[in-house]
Amino acid sequence: MRGLVCICVSLLVICGAAAYRPVIIFHGIFGTSAHMDDLVALIKGAHNGTEVHNIDGYDDLQSLTPMWEQVTNIKAEMLPIMQQAKDGVNLICFSQGGLVCRGILETTPEHNVHTFVSLSSPQAGQFGDTVYLEHFFPNFTKDHIYELFYTTFGQKYSIANYWRDPHQEQLYAKSNVFLYPLNHPSDSSHKTNFERIEQLVLIGGPDDGVITPWQSSHFGFYDDNEQNITMEDQEFYKTDSFGLQTLASKGVIKVHSIPGVPHTTWHGNKDVFNCCIAQYLQ
Repeated sequence: MRGLVCICVSLLVICGAAAYRPVIIFHGIFGTSAHMDDLVALIKGAHNGTEVHNIDGYDDLQSLTPMWEQVTNIKAEMLPIMQQAKDGVNLICFSQGGLVCRGILETTPEHNVHTFVSLSSPQAGQFGDTVYLEHFFPNFTKDHIYELFYTTFGQKYSIANYWRDPHQEQLYAKSNVFLYPLNHPSDSSHKTNFERIEQLVLIGGPDDGVITPWQSSHFGFYDDNEQNITMEDQEFYKTDSFGLQTLASKGVIKVHSIPGVPHTTWHGNKDVFNCCIAQYLQ
């Protein structure tokens, strides 16, 4: 009888492990896959047996590589993992990585992502005098860096690809080669592809210190007076240009605002994981 109990317990463990979809993780700007090891440990600790793929690529300064190039090459890393997962995968992408992953979702008809967790990612754009900007572009402030970023040369930097100056919206629309066409795609397949996800989890908070405005992590952004405009009042939401309104109408967008979390600590914060990530990784 004792042997039978052991067999049953073993089968439950195996079945329990198999119940969790594989998770794919991608790091943020100036990061590496090693920086996401704390998140890998949290996932495995909460859901024993989960298959976790921590994508390596575009580390450190290489993360300044143009965004579409990153989308193309990181997609090539992720697709074989997706193809092996018959029930789909969950995707967690941090900071700039969240935009790389959305680029993959919008341009990949064969993706099978169930849940996309966008962790402190500037989904509606970035506009702020952060330590990163001051370090790498010391001769510019946020009010003038558009003079570099909205040029052909400037668009060779990843951060310029999602820089959105609310005082230069026409120039942004004309010059930006990544975020503007991602939010306002001319190809309807972007919308079809993005709507295939079953759940969208948006995580950010007021003490982030890097994502500016921090509400960009929830698809909010500044107007020309630098007052926040919510996701629902953004043009790309109203026109449902890439499927955001459709997902909202289905009730599958989950928004979490967590105070007291600095930007580089989101992925290792156990409280954030327990309240805002673990429950969606089924």
